[in-house]
Amino acid sequence: MVREAKNDDLDGILSLYLHLHEKNVPEKSQRLLETWRKILCDDNYHLIVSEEGGKIVSSCVCVIVPNLTRDARPFAVVENVVTHASYRRKGFATQCLNFARDLAAAAGCYKIMLMTGSKEQATLDFYAGAGYDSTEKTAFIQRL
Repeated sequence: MVREAKNDDLDGILSLYLHLHEKNVPEKSQRLLETWRKILCDDNYHLIVSEEGGKIVSSCVCVIVPNLTRDARPFAVVENVVTHASYRRKGFATQCLNFARDLAAAAGCYKIMLMTGSKEQATLDFYAGAGYDSTEKTAFIQRL
């Protein structure tokens, strides 16, 4: 089942992020809980989860960004695509990305952007297979 995250999903999502790049589950500090509240209250921020047997096994974030170009049509950014290692190659991330695409289309977005830090060909092929084009734009990152 694919859906948007709800209030009691925080622990499951934080545990899942150990399969992304996190080294440990952060403590539930005031900052973390305030960020969680902001995410859940933001109509443009969509934290998408896929469940199997009641466990969150895959997730991605889709943020709808208001925009003044392209006839004032928004665009979407997809980030933090992750699947629990034991559930990979079973379609869960594809379900999350399809859900994000449907949200972006419903919001009138003219494009979705996704960046990955992975250099693994299987990961790059997965994103290409999901409809993302790595040749159209060049991405730059500045760490703060």
